[in-house]
Amino acid sequence: MLKLGIVGTNWITDSFIDGATRSGEWELRAVYSRTMEKAADFAKKYGATQELFTDIESMALSDAVDGVYIASPNGLHFEHALQFLKSGKHVIVEKPIFSTVRELSEAHQVAKENGIFLFEAARHIQEPNFKILQENLGKVGKLHGATLAYMKYSSRYDQVLSGQEPNIFSLHFSGGSLTDLGVYPLYSAVALFGEPKAAHYFATKMRTGVDANGPIILEYGDFNVTIIQGKNSTSFLNSEIYGEKGTLLIEPLTSIEKLSFHGNHGEEVLELAEPIVENDMQFEAGRFAEIIEKKDQSAYEALRDLSMQVLKLSNELRHQNDIYFDAEK
Repeated sequence: MLKLGIVGTNWITDSFIDGATRSGEWELRAVYSRTMEKAADFAKKYGATQELFTDIESMALSDAVDGVYIASPNGLHFEHALQFLKSGKHVIVEKPIFSTVRELSEAHQVAKENGIFLFEAARHIQEPNFKILQENLGKVGKLHGATLAYMKYSSRYDQVLSGQEPNIFSLHFSGGSLTDLGVYPLYSAVALFGEPKAAHYFATKMRTGVDANGPIILEYGDFNVTIIQGKNSTSFLNSEIYGEKGTLLIEPLTSIEKLSFHGNHGEEVLELAEPIVENDMQFEAGRFAEIIEKKDQSAYEALRDLSMQVLKLSNELRHQNDIYFDAEK
């Protein structure tokens, strides 16, 4: 069992701990929060046997941790991750991994120097049904295009409407719809089709300076991918990949419940999806543990390169719309 530490005590952290426990590869051993009271309250849910920390450096140096899951505000990911990497701990960072390519390049170098691994927790590409999608991509024949949709209304948008600036909608904390939700379809597109030849983002910006929503067009030469994403509205569209032989229908894009192939000549619909599990984070937690335990450098480098490609693309799209985070100034 790998000893897990966590930074960030919100709902996504609870979900990751549950998934990591379900994988059978991780055991929660350490909790960080800015106050000891909050760390203790969080730990109580898991038996209150964990070591508690209010200092990142002390936690990074502790033998209680083999690897850490970081789910602090986006703008703090880099400084938190660097502490653990320099201490020789494996690091899993909730997407989006960092604010800039420079940060990611530096963190990769530190990880390499210390012989440990740095992962981005883009959970959906580790799901079995996403793997099935990859394996069946050829069914559509010559690709004609794809539409990938992920748009959900954020409860924290209500705070913006009332004049506040929550972290996820703030330039100070590297927020916005592209980094929070658009990253999912971006990851899907790059994982399925590779890096695009060109990319265009038509962002709707909000009072706080970040993007609220907007379509993205990825050009691949002989086909395009349209991404529909945002955080101030909800879309109920499913995603599709279409080609000469038929269409793959994906419902929804993350935590895929249904995956079906529809031929262009009226063939019987082919259902491809496996039944989903209660918490699909168990697959990424299990995959990361497998790479760590086997020291699988090839598998690690594939995920490392994919993470870099997605961050480069995300940065390019933001900058097209004159959106720059504090971390870039």
